[in-house]
Amino acid sequence: MPDTAAERTLGIILVSASAAVFGLTGVLTKSIHADPLTITCWRGFVGSILISLYVLSRRQSSGRESLRLGWRGWLLAIEGALASIAFIAAFKFTFVANVAIIYATAPFLTALLAFILVRERFRLQTLAAAAVSLSGVAIMVWSGFGTGHLFGDGLALLMTIGSALYMIMVRAFRDTPVVWAGAVSAFLLFVLGWFVADPLAVSARDAVLLVTFGTSFALASILWTEGARLIPAAESGLLGSAEVPFAILFAFLFLAEVPPAASMIGGAIVLCAVFAHAGRDWQAARQRSA
Repeated sequence: MPDTAAERTLGIILVSASAAVFGLTGVLTKSIHADPLTITCWRGFVGSILISLYVLSRRQSSGRESLRLGWRGWLLAIEGALASIAFIAAFKFTFVANVAIIYATAPFLTALLAFILVRERFRLQTLAAAAVSLSGVAIMVWSGFGTGHLFGDGLALLMTIGSALYMIMVRAFRDTPVVWAGAVSAFLLFVLGWFVADPLAVSARDAVLLVTFGTSFALASILWTEGARLIPAAESGLLGSAEVPFAILFAFLFLAEVPPAASMIGGAIVLCAVFAHAGRDWQAARQRSA
C-alpha cells in the first residue's frame, strides 16, 4: 500500500502509461514487414538488454534483487517465450481488436486453470464474468470461420492460455525473480531467431520499428512493475484493463483498422465483463481500506 497520496497518484499514472504503451503492440507488429519470429527475436534482444539494465540498477540500489532463476525461473522464461511467439504471430493473422479482446479474458482463464491445476478456489463473481466474457469470445471466433482470421484468433487464444499458465506459475514461484525471468525469456527469443530465421534480413525501416518495439516492450514492463508497487492490486488490475481499448483505438488511428460487426459485439460483451469484474474488486478494496 502506498504511504502517501502522491505515491498513489504516481502509481496510477505509471500503470495507466504502461497500459497505453502495451496497447501499441498490435500497431507495431502489423507495421513491421518481417515475419513473426524475426519480430520476436529483435523485440526480445532490445527488450532483454533494457530490462536487464533496469533489474541490475534496482539490485545495485536495493541489494535485494536476486538473479538466481533456478528451474522455476527457467520454466517461467521458456513458457513466457512461447506465449510471446503466439502473441506476435496472432496479430499477423487477425484483427488487433480480436487479439486484444481475447487476451482480456486471461484473468478468467487464470482462475479456471488455477482451480483445475492447483485447486485454487474462485469466486462466483469471477465465474459469472468468465461465462459472459467467453460468450463474447465465442461470437468473435465463430465469425472467423471462412474469413481467414480463424487461425489468428486461435493463436490469440493459445497465447492467452499460455499467459494464464504464466500467471499461475508466478504466484506459485513467489521467490523467483519474475522481471529477471522476463529478461531471460526475451533473450531466449533472440537466440531462437538466429537459429530458425534470418534476423539480419530486414529493411532499414523495419530495423527502426523493431528497436522501437523492443524499447516499448521494456518501457511498458518497467512502468507496470514500478506502478504496481505503489497501488493496490485491484486498482492496478482495473487500470491495466485499459490496454484493450488503447489497442483498439491505436489500430483505428494508425492502421485504419475497423473490425467486423461480430468482433465489435463480442468485444463489447468481453469488455463489459472485464471492467465490471475489475470495478467490483476495486470498490471492495476501497471499502476494506476505508
